[in-house]
Amino acid sequence: MPHAPRNSYLAPGVSRLSRSTTFARKSLHKRQKKAVASPAAASATDKTVEVKGAKNGSKRTVPAKKADRFYPAEDVPQPKKSRKVSKIGGLRASIVPGTVVILLAGRHRGKRVVALKQLDSGLLLVTGPFKVNGVPLRRVNQAYVIATSTKIDVSALTLDAKFNDAYFKKSGAAKNKAFLAGEEKKAAFPESKAADQKLVDKVILEAAAKTPLLRHYLSSTFGLTKGQFPHAMQF
Repeated sequence: MPHAPRNSYLAPGVSRLSRSTTFARKSLHKRQKKAVASPAAASATDKTVEVKGAKNGSKRTVPAKKADRFYPAEDVPQPKKSRKVSKIGGLRASIVPGTVVILLAGRHRGKRVVALKQLDSGLLLVTGPFKVNGVPLRRVNQAYVIATSTKIDVSALTLDAKFNDAYFKKSGAAKNKAFLAGEEKKAAFPESKAADQKLVDKVILEAAAKTPLLRHYLSSTFGLTKGQFPHAMQF
């Protein structure tokens, strides 16, 4: 029986499992990462020393470092240097600010959210709004969304420059917890981010109220039944 792949494609470019799920199933977090060390600064290979004796000359050039007395019997494998440079993909033509997209991966998969803009990392900045379907301001990969023909007018929304990738970076390193230690209290959600969420959702909800049943459309979830194929649908 041929080996079944761990991951499959739902549509061209859309995998059944997200990258984080595939990373966990392959147990890649248990493997050691081999990083290529940066080359050391070039140092002098030779040095000049004084030599005693009238017939030996006054100076002589010798190696700055003596050769090792022992060397490995086998060649030591060296990690291959990669010349690949990560490039940020452009935004799909079907996604513009205000487009309603369907999430295909993550804890909010199947929900309809509003795309706001593309960040410098190439990820999409989306919001539920949170009051409608519980999706906060978050980043998603545009490969794991389905763009619909529904759009909301977000011209009245002004996004500050603070909404970047650093805005979503988690602060604090992982702490080593003692064995059988009591559970620590979860840190409270920052009030500044809660205020930003309300400010963004207020403008979107006001624009959505102008279209009948648009709020119910955002609160509903997307799913497929037997015999339905997403590549044959028009969203």
